[in-house]
Amino acid sequence: MIQIIAGEKGKGKTKILLDKVNADVQEAKGSIVYLDKSTKHMYELSNKVRLINVHDYCVENASEFLGFICGIISQDHDLEKVYLDSFLKVACIGDADMEPVLKKLEMLSNKFEIDFVLSVSKNADELTEDARKYVTVSL
Repeated sequence: MIQIIAGEKGKGKTKILLDKVNADVQEAKGSIVYLDKSTKHMYELSNKVRLINVHDYCVENASEFLGFICGIISQDHDLEKVYLDSFLKVACIGDADMEPVLKKLEMLSNKFEIDFVLSVSKNADELTEDARKYVTVSL
């Protein structure tokens, strides 16, 4: 399953994401990974959540990002959820179309039974129709 928390920069998406991951870790049977563009939120996350600063791993485009995600999945057979803060930046999508990346994430989600929760710095009405189906919170 993919969930998108959508809203302009500064609307509180990260706070919602952090609250959600910290609540989910209490019930999780497997592991949870939080991907971000820095380690800024390290002390706001439960110590049971693995925080990964994607920029430390020289990810420069969407294909490399998807390879990075596959690497994480291949090394952690208990992976249950992946949270992605600042999804467009972390996934190196920028203003490009995020549909191909979402389709791959959906395929990985279905195949490996992993939930992806993304924060996207765009209003829900700015997203394509296909991307809007994943929006669970719109700020």
